[in-house]
Amino acid sequence: MTTTQVGRMLDEEHRANLDLLSRMEQAIGRAPAVTPQITRLLLEFAHAMEHDIGRHFRFEEEQLFPRIADAGDGAMASLLQEEHEAIREAAAELVPLAREAAAGSIDRRECWDRLRLITLELVERQVSHIQKETMALLPTLEDVLDPVTDGELALDYAATA
Repeated sequence: MTTTQVGRMLDEEHRANLDLLSRMEQAIGRAPAVTPQITRLLLEFAHAMEHDIGRHFRFEEEQLFPRIADAGDGAMASLLQEEHEAIREAAAELVPLAREAAAGSIDRRECWDRLRLITLELVERQVSHIQKETMALLPTLEDVLDPVTDGELALDYAATA
């Protein structure tokens, strides 16, 4: 359990994201086609990818990874940065397909199969990434953020929500 304010905020976002990822994986893994439930989840997922994840990643990359690298764990910061890029690439392909599916304008077989594959791949990548951050990044914050910096960063991050 992390004791920093920033760590708690990121952990809450991780937990919410894991919930959404689980619902996406279950729904899209067994659905033969786009359904109203899938449509709602796809729109929620697309929004999360475009806004919430983007905000979360930017904050980590701009505010946390440099501090972690300066504290001597540049390898972890680099690995997490690389994973962010891979997740962004998959999301760049997924979000337009998700919006098309939600609008009811995708080819029934080829696009649906592609959408399912990309979604399941993205779910797997994000779950793995969140696990790494929970086990490595969040505990490290206790060593790299003093209470004043932690409070300032938490306020700044909350203001971008």
